[in-house]
Amino acid sequence: MKERLNLLREFSVPLLAGVAAALSWANSAPEGYRRFLNGPFLGPVSFHFLTNDIFMVFFFGIAAVEIAQSLLPGGDLHPLRRSVNPLLATAGGVIGPAVIYLVLNHFIGSPGLRRGWGIPTATDIAFAWLAARIVFGSGHPAISFLVLLAVVDDGIGLAIIAIFYPDPLLPIEPAWLVLVIAGMAIAYILRKQRVRSYWPYLLLGGIPSWTGLFRAHLHPALALVFIIPFLPHAPFETKHMFEDDPADHSPIALFEHEWKVIVDFGLFLFGLANAGVTFASVGTATWLVLAALLVGKTGGIFLLASAAVWLGFPLPKNMHAKELLLVGIIGGFGFTVALFVAGEAFIDPVHQGAAKMGAMLSCGSAVIAVLAARFLNVKKIQ
Repeated sequence: MKERLNLLREFSVPLLAGVAAALSWANSAPEGYRRFLNGPFLGPVSFHFLTNDIFMVFFFGIAAVEIAQSLLPGGDLHPLRRSVNPLLATAGGVIGPAVIYLVLNHFIGSPGLRRGWGIPTATDIAFAWLAARIVFGSGHPAISFLVLLAVVDDGIGLAIIAIFYPDPLLPIEPAWLVLVIAGMAIAYILRKQRVRSYWPYLLLGGIPSWTGLFRAHLHPALALVFIIPFLPHAPFETKHMFEDDPADHSPIALFEHEWKVIVDFGLFLFGLANAGVTFASVGTATWLVLAALLVGKTGGIFLLASAAVWLGFPLPKNMHAKELLLVGIIGGFGFTVALFVAGEAFIDPVHQGAAKMGAMLSCGSAVIAVLAARFLNVKKIQ
């Protein structure tokens, strides 16, 4: 049974099931689907709010864990010189799609679509990892390169959400951010007191952080991003990202281990809440997002990583130009965070639905990568 559950998680089946359910419901009974999302679900709280503003706190918390651990000695981001190439590739994977989106929008879009530039900047971590294993095999260094890129890329996505996508109907009230600072201060004190359970950090630090962001009219799903770095951790990181170290019982490792299962299966709720777009929603925003992901991501990653090689920061062993090209193509798989950003970027349901459709269609990047790998005769490493 445990092996079956792990297989479901590995292949992101809960998220895919949520997406399929949302698409089916939204296209067969759109009014009922909208009432379900926005009507009372848990008392006065809507299903959409419960998913995007509360459940996603833990999704972004897990992403924050991956980034924090990768910065430790032995981690994929330590030392800095070792991570220069994938970090520059990440920058290309953010800048490239944003530029492509804005340029294309200038010619074929409209001023109302300009806000969508942030949607294609994120790479779906789970799906990119899965596609990379299919293309490269399980032991290729390109997988670690891509996962590192995707995690940092999503970290930048968090900053983009916080800075560029506040609710336009609710102006930012920065005075409330004092609660975020208070939450961080509490987490710091707990760490200095050597508190070994992660629960006090989540409750005493996370709740003020969430409240401060919510009252400041910034997205509260980012609450734990400010708290997670204070959780005590092992002095050294011995595993790559998304690999469990059974010997690590630090609070940050326990939080990831215990909550990652919940988050992986809870992504069914996220898919159900965010992927319900009608097939009639295809519009200009669809093609802007899709082109930015497929062309902008691939080009940005390839060009800046190649520039890093020219500057003296080499690619990992067994990675060359053709493997880098495939990493760029797979990096265009925008899904979870892209759907999330689309919901924040556009209030207009027509623009929002069209943009989400572009994010979902980017799954075609995996097929393109598989075909390109065969054409380029890329060898798998198991």
